[in-house]
Amino acid sequence: MEILSAILILGFLGLLFGVGLAVSSKKLAVQVDEKVEKVFHLLPGANCGACGNPGCFGFAESLVGSKSAIDACRVTNDASKEEIAKILGQSLEKKVKRTAVVHCQGGKKAQDRYNYQGIKDCLAASFILGGNKSCIFGCLGLGTCVKVCPFGAISMSDEMLPVIDPKICRACNKCVLACPKKIISLTPITGVVTVCCNSHDFGKDVKSVCPVGCIGCKICEKACKFGAMTVINNLAVIDYHKCTSCAACAKACPTQAIQILSRA
Repeated sequence: MEILSAILILGFLGLLFGVGLAVSSKKLAVQVDEKVEKVFHLLPGANCGACGNPGCFGFAESLVGSKSAIDACRVTNDASKEEIAKILGQSLEKKVKRTAVVHCQGGKKAQDRYNYQGIKDCLAASFILGGNKSCIFGCLGLGTCVKVCPFGAISMSDEMLPVIDPKICRACNKCVLACPKKIISLTPITGVVTVCCNSHDFGKDVKSVCPVGCIGCKICEKACKFGAMTVINNLAVIDYHKCTSCAACAKACPTQAIQILSRA
């Protein structure tokens, strides 16, 4: 009799708690905005965090709450952005696509100051006298950018330099932020040439540590007929608003510091 009573009591309590949980799940359920759900399903689901939000769902909430712009996500394709704009009742401004570009080609060609045997991370290496390279502006070649790229768009070459695949790169900016030497930037996908150097040293000092660095000779300035090339602080800079991709600067550069990019 006691066993039967215990079974009945436990059964009653189980039923009571079950009903309580069912009722509370409906009463306390978090109501998700229908717009947020629609926007979320149009996002790529990369959860890379490059937009500044905690994942794609956080970005969807931020968009619906008018706290973020649609273009803050560099990963979403144009078709999905158009659909998101319709859901939000906004007009989408067309922007030029960009890709990450490496501004260094020193690699093994550039001299080393010492033999680094520490953690295989560029940031860690940079804490020791700015890194092992004689050029303090150059790539350290330890592949930190490769590790942070969420799309597998970056690999390391035999020259110990990062190589970026423009077809895979989504311009998420994570490699740009991770590089302690700031040798990576986002440039228009339409750009054909780039300056593969980041050094602001005088020409003589550049040549003493790296044979392929920019020496600030200004020959590229003279070669460009459109005023797109300017040497600022001993380094050639390209104005892509003026650049016509004629590549005259790359052909004239005596150290080949200006390169024609492969977009294939």
